[in-house]
Amino acid sequence: MLQFWPTGLARLRRRLALVLTGPPAFAFIPAMCLAAFWFGGEGALVVLAGLLPLLYLLSDTFHGRPASVGDLSTSILSRSAFEELAEQIYFRAQEKGRHSVAFFLVIEDFEQIIERFGQATADIVCNRVSERLLATVRGDDRVGQMGDARFAICAEPVRHLDLELCIQMAGRLQSVVEEPVSVEGTGVYISVSVGFCQLSRAPGKSGSDWINAAATALREAQKRGPSAIRAFSTRMQQASLARAELREDVMRALENGEIQPWFQPQISTETGHISGFEALARWQHPERGMISPAEFLPAVEQAGQLERLAEVIMYHSFAALKAWDGAGVDVPQVGVNFAGSELNNPKLLDKIKWELDRFDLTPNRLAVEVLETVVAAGPDDMITRNINALGKLGCRVDLDDFGTGHASIASIRNFSVSRIKIDRSFVMKADRDADQQRMISAILTMAERLGVETLAEGVETVGEHVLLAQLGCDHVQGFGIGRPMPFEKTLDWIDRHNTKLENVPQIMNDKGT
Repeated sequence: MLQFWPTGLARLRRRLALVLTGPPAFAFIPAMCLAAFWFGGEGALVVLAGLLPLLYLLSDTFHGRPASVGDLSTSILSRSAFEELAEQIYFRAQEKGRHSVAFFLVIEDFEQIIERFGQATADIVCNRVSERLLATVRGDDRVGQMGDARFAICAEPVRHLDLELCIQMAGRLQSVVEEPVSVEGTGVYISVSVGFCQLSRAPGKSGSDWINAAATALREAQKRGPSAIRAFSTRMQQASLARAELREDVMRALENGEIQPWFQPQISTETGHISGFEALARWQHPERGMISPAEFLPAVEQAGQLERLAEVIMYHSFAALKAWDGAGVDVPQVGVNFAGSELNNPKLLDKIKWELDRFDLTPNRLAVEVLETVVAAGPDDMITRNINALGKLGCRVDLDDFGTGHASIASIRNFSVSRIKIDRSFVMKADRDADQQRMISAILTMAERLGVETLAEGVETVGEHVLLAQLGCDHVQGFGIGRPMPFEKTLDWIDRHNTKLENVPQIMNDKGT
């Protein structure tokens, strides 16, 4: 319970400040003095006279932090000062039966502003936003800076404030702040997301709960951004708690072996033989069953466990390679996905070398799958160094989801890419869509000129498979070939696939093979 003492003390001090400096004090203090003298005489009056200053000291009415801070309405408050004022407004509005609203705003992609224009310009942008907010709100409203690019507003209580009016206020704040900021003749354009919580909808029984609800609404707005506005609802709170629980579950699942790779086969269009498997993370929850990667991968990232996930997937993938080798099955390689945060690790190369030695595998058995967006976001020294070092080590480098990002031809060469994986959006219905066929042909021609292999993802039909083989795509992968499966089922799938190859004629492609 000791860990809650500072918060409880702060709330007690705020309540004392409201009592000792608000209108009730004019009647309450004289009444106390009269009662003390009546029942205890001069001695009791002297004791009360000594206690009252102590109560004022406890309430922080002195020391430059008065309960009434109207002079601060013309400046941006610090986070702690804003939170104290929000607490006061919360209780004052509750006592008088009035309405208020708390807003949270964030300048989106603030890191990109720093990278593009520099820290000095980013600071100017924040100052301009502060000035615009102060100029937009009413004189009694409070504005606080809650982080480098996060601001909050707490409205002075009023008699009437409905949801529609709050939305209008949020839109007004957003439009004012998003006006271009001129810095040395250059216009810096920004977007702002807004979340807000009406006092009447606030969960809990304190100003901090109210402010946290507005922050929760902002996080929901950021997910729908850019320039989104969201009002707090209890559903958001429940979803937020569920995500927090999921983050905790993810960390436990990684250590308990609940998250493991499932393997999706990749086959050669020339021979039909297996050319590898892609390792895809799957989570078998003991109570909830199979959890979708779209649900748990963001939780892994939020928990800062992407590197740990890659370690787990790589370990089980290498173990699978050894098991396939032991069973006399030819699986040339396994593809493991690496995100930008993992590729930024200076020790990544040593870690992979150690794991390869541990399983006595050659580097060419590992295909490092890198998203096109990661390559396009460069040049980042550490990412570039790691990818090139892995290529020199002998690992294959697959450029994933090709065609959805902005990777240049030069970046494909610079990163020693072994194979590009054509995104499924180009493959879907390609056997019936001439435009899709032309796009695929262009990608295949470019890859051939660069000496880079190709793999088409998302192949679901025989028609798509045949077309890709005829156009000259080297490898295919998708539900039409085989769905992701746990390792235990791969041996049976491989046996059935090899058996079918004995009776199926080879598909000819435009290479004449």
